[in-house]
Amino acid sequence: MRLRVAAGGPAALKVLAAAGAAAAPVRLVWGGPIERPLAPLSPPWAPALELDSGTVLFSPNAICQFFFLARGEEPTDLTNQWLEWEATELQPAASAALYAQLVHGRKGLEAVEALGKLLAHIEQNLSRRGTAYLAGDTKSVADVVVWGTLFPVLQDETSLPSELQVLRTWFQSMTLSEACRKAADSVLMPKALLEFKSYLQKQPPPCLAMERITSNEPEEEEGSEPALTEEEITAAVDAWAHGAAALPKPWQPQKPVLPVEGMRNVLITSALPYVNNVPHLGNIIGCVLSADTFARYCRLRNWNTLYVCGTDEYGTATETKAVEEGLTPQEICNKYNAIHADIYRWFDISFDYFGRTTTPYQTTIAQDIFQRLLARGFLLQDTVEQLQCEDCQRFLADRFVEGTCPFCSYEEARGDQCDKCGKLINAVELKNPQCKLCRGVPVVKPTQHLFLDLPKLEEQLEPWLEQSWATGDWTANARYITRSWIRDGLKPRCITRDLKWGTPVPLDGFRDKVFYVWFDAPIGYLSITANYTDQWERWWKNPQQVELYNFMAKDNVPFHSVIFPCSLLGADDNYTLVNHLIATEYLNYEDGKFSKSRGVGVFGDMAKDTGIPADIWRFYLLYLRPEGQDSAFSWSDLMLKNNSELLNNLGNFINRAGMFVCKFFGGTVPDMVLTPDDKRLLARVTLELHQYHQLLEKVRIRDALRCILSISRHGNQYIQVNEPWKRIKGDEKDRQRAGTVTGVAVNMASMLAVMLQPYMPSVSLAIQGQLCIPPDCFVLSHNFTCTLPPGHRVGTVSPLFQKLEHDQIEALRKRFGGGQPEDLAVEPQAKQTPPASEPPPAPVTLTAPGDPQLIQELTEEVAKQGNHVRQLKANKAEKAQVDTEVAKLLELKKQLALAEGKSPEVPVPKGKRKK
Repeated sequence: MRLRVAAGGPAALKVLAAAGAAAAPVRLVWGGPIERPLAPLSPPWAPALELDSGTVLFSPNAICQFFFLARGEEPTDLTNQWLEWEATELQPAASAALYAQLVHGRKGLEAVEALGKLLAHIEQNLSRRGTAYLAGDTKSVADVVVWGTLFPVLQDETSLPSELQVLRTWFQSMTLSEACRKAADSVLMPKALLEFKSYLQKQPPPCLAMERITSNEPEEEEGSEPALTEEEITAAVDAWAHGAAALPKPWQPQKPVLPVEGMRNVLITSALPYVNNVPHLGNIIGCVLSADTFARYCRLRNWNTLYVCGTDEYGTATETKAVEEGLTPQEICNKYNAIHADIYRWFDISFDYFGRTTTPYQTTIAQDIFQRLLARGFLLQDTVEQLQCEDCQRFLADRFVEGTCPFCSYEEARGDQCDKCGKLINAVELKNPQCKLCRGVPVVKPTQHLFLDLPKLEEQLEPWLEQSWATGDWTANARYITRSWIRDGLKPRCITRDLKWGTPVPLDGFRDKVFYVWFDAPIGYLSITANYTDQWERWWKNPQQVELYNFMAKDNVPFHSVIFPCSLLGADDNYTLVNHLIATEYLNYEDGKFSKSRGVGVFGDMAKDTGIPADIWRFYLLYLRPEGQDSAFSWSDLMLKNNSELLNNLGNFINRAGMFVCKFFGGTVPDMVLTPDDKRLLARVTLELHQYHQLLEKVRIRDALRCILSISRHGNQYIQVNEPWKRIKGDEKDRQRAGTVTGVAVNMASMLAVMLQPYMPSVSLAIQGQLCIPPDCFVLSHNFTCTLPPGHRVGTVSPLFQKLEHDQIEALRKRFGGGQPEDLAVEPQAKQTPPASEPPPAPVTLTAPGDPQLIQELTEEVAKQGNHVRQLKANKAEKAQVDTEVAKLLELKKQLALAEGKSPEVPVPKGKRKK
């Protein structure tokens, strides 16, 4: 292999580092930008790899991947995600930063300003995963590629913001590795850099045309607002003058809601929550709240909308929970279905029907799809090597076993899927498997099972996917995850399990088995609709008239984009398939994960006990909805957003607008004489309304919320500049101006009440009541119209929001910070009091030995703390700091031993031992 690289060219850095890290046998050819490249399409300074076959690779990332593949290292999904992110987001920003350094002479933090959010993205992912490298505990091609892009910009480590400690540790570790160090010494020679700088000076500045990383903060508008055209102003004034008469009449569908010919019929589902647990805030925003917001928006648009959901009640998880609580599976289902329903009712989730999967319709529909797949030759029989626990005398279905992931070595992988790398697993592939019931070591034994022949269905799946992607709105992560499944090649997937609790398999030889939950569970959407109306097929066998939206977290994507569509395509019964697949990333809690067993984080049944209204929770969760990357709930940020965005911005504007009508005009909307400034405001508000619609039509729920807050900011500024409280005391002209400003402002408040309804329905209803907004005006159009004309009387106006105080928030932070879950049986004798010489560990409440959920969480904490200790030692941290973290690690290990029912052995410190 011949590798051509140009000294001074930044792309050469990652390629040489990858060649060194993978020990690739390459012959180096050094060149410059004026020399003819190996590849005709290769740009100046770009490396090129000529293979022995004559093929030429000239994409730096492809070359790096080739080196690692040649060494036998297959990329994981996580590695591929990092490489795609580096190419599409990091690379353009790094090029701009390097141009700023070399051409404009910018230094330090100023030069890397364009990288700010991208560096924070790396920091967040390293911190959350607790691994030494981007894709795990070992260096991968992703680390080399990302480091190679960053190093030319961050050679001077003072450019790295001081708060990014985890990123700094990773960056130093990579820089000190032999392969990276040699590559940097070879490529970034002073003379070569001068040549590269000279080349750059002749080029136009890089255009940073990339999407910003989604963060918890809304994007601020850059520079001044775009200029308004005369056409936009005239159109806005025209629409305003038409008033409420121009609005469409609100659509009131008959019950039950059924598709209507000629209307837009929207069917919305949110991923069925497992019945065996209580949903936390991340579960709520990932599925039901996002879907509810969109469903409410659809109804306000007069789209004929049906929103269904319910609890997923069959499968291993339910049997596991029943064993834990000493109840039957049906009793567990009844208990937790009621808990889920109460939680969603409190959060004001507007299901048309909330059902469950343990119904006769579920059995009938699932078995019918099965029989149709069987008749069409899409099912296979095979002998499966399955884990059997001899102590429990049962085959272990996926969730009754856990062990080390064979792909990424994550130690708490389940028997069906790894939560870390996302790959699906057959339980026998797990390394070091354990029975979750007794912690015994299972043995492998053969058993007969049925499989869905996904390879045979692939020829139907791929054209359907291409059509759905071309015509529908799929989130980027949903497309990526689905593509990775298709790219890796589909394999037959087992659809039966050795369980009692589930939909029975209607086939001789398999009648003692049930359907695997992920074949069975999505069929729950159909059976739940069937329990809502016996005309369910008008929704689910009507793709010509129905648009289907699926809402879920990203871990559910493959089942909704591959397995379930394959089942329906194979059944060949004109089923409605998903048009729009909307997947969120994960919501974390403060700087960690939600944990019911350790009392960390807010769960659905706890939110109402905080004293914070449901609409505030809705607003904040939607404000930080993890649309582009993981986000994190923060008590401090909740307080800040409530007090600034709701109290001081939105609430302040709506309250002032209504109060001015009451105080200065006797509760009656005054006459309005629009000035050029007022007309420009109407046009500006109309543009925000159009943007709101465009975003929500694409299901960008979080971004659309920003439009509401932007309109209220315009309103506050409008009031502040015009000062109606002063003008009302002036002459006739001033009083008329005060009336116009008040009338326009209260109409803005009226429109905000409608726009706010999908996000904060109770607050929206309160505004409607205070301003006496006619019910016929509660519909969304694309125009800002005068819905409260002169002479309209408003009601009693009062504040919509209350300030959250620091002491109140700190008390809640402490309460939900761990150690006090009310529903756990705490054994006092299991409490460990650390000696006075040891630092106190994070509070952890111990349950009775054998709690699988607690064992899993503590094992994860031990692994994370162990990695942290190893990083400190590798970086030669202060001994006192290392000792402190080691003490925390030992305490966590003791708690894990107690949870497993073992005697916690205190390790003897290394060093001299007494004889």
